[in-house]
Amino acid sequence: MAIFCGNKTTQDTIESPQKGQNSPQDAEKQEQTEQLKEEVPPRDISGWKWYLAIVAICSSTFLFALDGTIVADIQPVIIADLGHVEKLSWLGVAYQLSASATNLFWGKVYAQFNSKWFYIISVILFEIGSVICGAAPNINALIIGRAICGIGGAGMYVGVMTLIAATTTISERPMYVSVTGFTWGGGIVLGPVIGGAFSQSRVGWRWAFYINLFIGAAFAPIYLSLIPNKHPRRGAPLKERAKEMDWVGAILQAGAWITFILAINWGGLTYPWNSGPIIALFVVSGVLFIVLGIQQVWTIFTTVSRRIIPVEFFSSRTILILFSATAASGACSFIPIYFVALFFQFTREDTALDAGIRLLPFIVVMIFGVFANGALLSKTGYHMPWYTLGGGLALAGAALMYTVDLSTSESRIYGYTAILGAGVGTFLQASFSVAQAVVQLDQIASAVGFITLAQFLGITIALAAGNAVFLNESQERITRILPDVPLEQIQLAMQGAGSNFVQNLEPNLKVQVLEAIVESIGKTYILVVAGGALVVVLSLLMKRERLFISGGTVVA
Repeated sequence: MAIFCGNKTTQDTIESPQKGQNSPQDAEKQEQTEQLKEEVPPRDISGWKWYLAIVAICSSTFLFALDGTIVADIQPVIIADLGHVEKLSWLGVAYQLSASATNLFWGKVYAQFNSKWFYIISVILFEIGSVICGAAPNINALIIGRAICGIGGAGMYVGVMTLIAATTTISERPMYVSVTGFTWGGGIVLGPVIGGAFSQSRVGWRWAFYINLFIGAAFAPIYLSLIPNKHPRRGAPLKERAKEMDWVGAILQAGAWITFILAINWGGLTYPWNSGPIIALFVVSGVLFIVLGIQQVWTIFTTVSRRIIPVEFFSSRTILILFSATAASGACSFIPIYFVALFFQFTREDTALDAGIRLLPFIVVMIFGVFANGALLSKTGYHMPWYTLGGGLALAGAALMYTVDLSTSESRIYGYTAILGAGVGTFLQASFSVAQAVVQLDQIASAVGFITLAQFLGITIALAAGNAVFLNESQERITRILPDVPLEQIQLAMQGAGSNFVQNLEPNLKVQVLEAIVESIGKTYILVVAGGALVVVLSLLMKRERLFISGGTVVA
């Protein structure tokens, strides 16, 4: 989520920010500032109605973030109820994958159709997915519900950013975008805690999803009556707008990512890595990516302005570096969110609520880092040091988490996660503001969507790969410890120390099984080590330029 945004008034290339060189330019900047002061907000409501509308749409940003982490520490509870531990990874991956696959498509939808009504449609989709999750009779239904929530959630997120951009002036926009950053951070912080609280209550884990219905219903009247109508192409026939969507690109992009993530999730547990289905999925994914690239570059069945992927950004070193760093930030943030909770449930027999509370040192420090970066980056203007410092701290924290074993004290783990959180927070959202500062005015929306895609993909791939590592490593190690135990029982052991199977083991075998699980969790932090190292390297390739992002105007 972008913490603040800047707009460029003049620019020669996609990577070169405006450079102030002489006093006439200083006069021009002063004139621009005066124009910003006189700018009239492009909305037809004001006062308490406007603020109520902002609270309403930002609530959906909160829900989107909340659902991204709400299953982090209730996964064992869900698996104990519905079974199929081999599908554990899909509880998180299905949500992030569907959001990633549809993010750019939603951006094109909002560019063609009424923002208010398609935002409401996305909210409805999200609520339908929540109902399916809450009422799921089996794990497959729950996964489908999570996927629908991801599609609707991506639509809500893009809708919020679109509505804010369409209803605010350049000078006031950073303040409102900062509010979305706050609600996003609040959702991430409270997700594991709320999920854990419901799993321990009488109503059970299903109400972790049903709660979305009450929040949506509370704000529904505001959605309908107060959100301003914004028509990007007023008067154009709906049929004409629909024809101008890049349907081919959207389908190819979704298919390529879905087959790729399926291969990662099924590899090792459901099918051997060298099996026909896994090889076929990787091959199909690769072919679809190649076809997508050809279709986008040569604008087949689309045009330059309508293609779903902003290919022009691939010629920008700065944007590609920001994209890669943002993808790494997704991995560095969500691996700990999911696996710190699992660690405490396995090793300390924590309830889901207790495990969620133990995440707070990591998440609170991370969110503090996000806000510190947002406040100081606009004052100092230098973005490169944030990535160097953040990547280094993330690398150090992840390396320390890799060393954690059964005897590691809680205080050390809290310290390690705080170091990791401080590092990730310094660059987690920085790319949003930097990207907007180095592109032309008419490319800002595409830049935000492109960086958002990076964040979604980083989270999705990290969760898929992390869960694959955890499940495969655990199963292999426990099979060696308990060679005579059926595979199903071994998979039950992977639910944590609270399972009857583990509790009934002899003390020495129980310790060995838990050590195997903890070592498998430790392997997932290799992804975070790699992510932190990548960010450090990328930071050294960044331009040592100074950007001032103030009042919606970029100056240098």
